[in-house]
Amino acid sequence: MIARLFVTLVLSIVLCQHARAGDKKEWLKLTDCRYVEWQDNDGDSFRVHCGDKEFTARLYYVDAPETNLRHGDRTREQSLHFGITLDETMNSGEKAKQRVKELLQKPFVTWTRWATAGGRGRESRYYVIIEVDGKNLAEILVSEGLARTKGVSAPLPTGEKGKEFMERLDTLESEARAKHLGAWATPKNETASPTPTATPSP
Repeated sequence: MIARLFVTLVLSIVLCQHARAGDKKEWLKLTDCRYVEWQDNDGDSFRVHCGDKEFTARLYYVDAPETNLRHGDRTREQSLHFGITLDETMNSGEKAKQRVKELLQKPFVTWTRWATAGGRGRESRYYVIIEVDGKNLAEILVSEGLARTKGVSAPLPTGEKGKEFMERLDTLESEARAKHLGAWATPKNETASPTPTATPSP
């Protein structure tokens, strides 16, 4: 009995150590990355090619409007957030998708810790931070009203805390709403308000 308790205790300690190690995953910088055309690409999830790796990247910190009703509940929730119709939400999703494609036509930098973001298919997606011309893609999308502040956050490669970055995105989202940019362009969204939700990083 004592031996079993000892083994259980040791296993618990080992698992906790692994969990802590996972929380402190090191950032990996991938340079000269390229955007890859893919049927499931959208504003916050798309294929990238970096060196000898090709995978589906999912942006940290933000959620872009859906381009279809495949996940109807999410599209409806986004519609309520932006204060627009389902059709307007999907149109905004298409604009976000095209904007990302436009911005990523030149080589860009991808930061990742290979944390999985799940996915719609069998292949995993990986959370990333993308920099194009020295600018954070998540910031660009939120500032243009093409994404909202929501999702998984993580400490940035610069050392900035994820919470602080999310708060900065929240400010950009409020400014985009006030200027009626992107998905905020419809007048009736005056009654909507940003409600950013951060999920601790895996």
